[in-house]
Amino acid sequence: MKASGFALFDTAIGRCGVAWGERGVAGVQLPEAGERETRARMLQRFPAAGEAAPPPEVQRAIDRIVALLRGEASDLSTIGLDMDQVPAFHRRVYEAARAIPPGMTLSYGDIAARVGAPGAARAVGQALGRNPFPIVVPCHRVLAAGGKIGGFSAQGGIATKRRMLAIEGAQLNGPTPLFDGEGALGFDPILAIAHLRASDPTLARVIDEVGAFRMRLRPAPSIFAALARAIVYQQLNGKAAAAIFARLSALFPRGRPTAGRLLRIPEERLRGVGLSRSKLLSLRDLAQKAEDGGIPTFDEIQRTADEAIIERLSAVRGIGRWTAEMLLMFRLGRPDVLPVDDYGVRKGFAIAYDRELPSPKELAAYGERWKPYRTVASWYLWRMVERATARKVTPLGPAEEEP
Repeated sequence: MKASGFALFDTAIGRCGVAWGERGVAGVQLPEAGERETRARMLQRFPAAGEAAPPPEVQRAIDRIVALLRGEASDLSTIGLDMDQVPAFHRRVYEAARAIPPGMTLSYGDIAARVGAPGAARAVGQALGRNPFPIVVPCHRVLAAGGKIGGFSAQGGIATKRRMLAIEGAQLNGPTPLFDGEGALGFDPILAIAHLRASDPTLARVIDEVGAFRMRLRPAPSIFAALARAIVYQQLNGKAAAAIFARLSALFPRGRPTAGRLLRIPEERLRGVGLSRSKLLSLRDLAQKAEDGGIPTFDEIQRTADEAIIERLSAVRGIGRWTAEMLLMFRLGRPDVLPVDDYGVRKGFAIAYDRELPSPKELAAYGERWKPYRTVASWYLWRMVERATARKVTPLGPAEEEP
C-alpha cells in the first residue's frame, strides 16, 4: 500500500497506528509490544510515509476507532479505504467482514459463502490474515468452525482477539459471556518475555534463573464473587479462609455468591459461617455497590482502563488498591500492573538487583522500562523471594491463591 503519512493514537487496547494516502486510509496497525515497536512496524509497512498530524477525514476515522474500542456504538463502515492494490477476492472478503456488526461473529465458512465461494474457508482465512485494515475491517469478528476463536496475527495473538470481542460484547459458544471466568491471559507471554529481556539485562538474568513464565489465572463466575473471596481471605491463613468461603458459598444456589442474595441473607447466618463483623460489613458494602452498578461486570471491565478499575473498586469497604491490582493480574490477566506497595515485589527487586529495599516510588520509576508487561516482571520478582527463602510465598500473600 502507498501512503503519504501516518500517525499513532491511543486506544483502550494500546497505541495503534493509521496510514493514509490520496485515496483514503491505506492501513491500520494494532499495538505492538510498545510505542517504539508500533512506530517501527508502521515505517516497515509504509517506508515512504512520514509521521504527521492526520488530515480531518483521517482524524474522524481515528475518533471512530477509539470510540469503538471504548465499547461505544461507532460506525466504521463509511471510512474510506484504499483498496487499489488489494486482490479482488480479498476485497470481497473484507467487504463481507465489514458487514458484521459489533457484538456479532461469523465463521470463515460463512464469509466464504457470502462472497460466492462456498468451501473456500481456508482462502478466507488467508485473506483475513493479510488484512491491512484491522478494526476497520473487523477480522477479529470471524471465527473458526464451531465458534472456536481461531488464530490472530496481531501482537498478543488470540488474547488480543478475545479482548476486542469482549469490548464489543460478543459471545462465544452460547450465552456465556466471553470473559466470564474464562481465565485467559490478556497478552502473549512469549512477546512479553522478549520485551523484558531486551529492556532490562538484569531482569533477563532473573528470567534465566527462574525459568518459564508459569502464571495461571483463577477463573471466577463474576467480579463480585472474586472480590467477595478476596475479602474473606484477607489476613487469614489459607485453610481457615478456604473453609469460611466454602461455608459462605454453600448459602448460594450452585455455590456461586451473588450480590442480591447476599443482601437478603440474615446477618446471623452470615456470621455463622465464621465471618468477622468487619468482613461482614465489607461484604454487605460490596454487595450493595454491585446492586447499584458500582461494581463492573466482566464485560464492562474489559472496556475499562486499569486505573479506572482500581479507583472504582477501592471505593468498597475493605478493598484497597492492592486487592484491585491482584484482581487485574490474577483474574483478568492484565499485562501491565506493577503493585509497588507489595512487599514481596519490592523484596524480590532488592534480591534481584542487589539493592536496599526500594520505596514504592523508586520501584515505580525503575519499572517504567518494563512497560507494557509489568505484570510479568512482578511475577518474576515474586519468584525471587520464593527462591531466596526456600519456602512457598504466593504472589497474593500467604492467604490467597496460587500464581
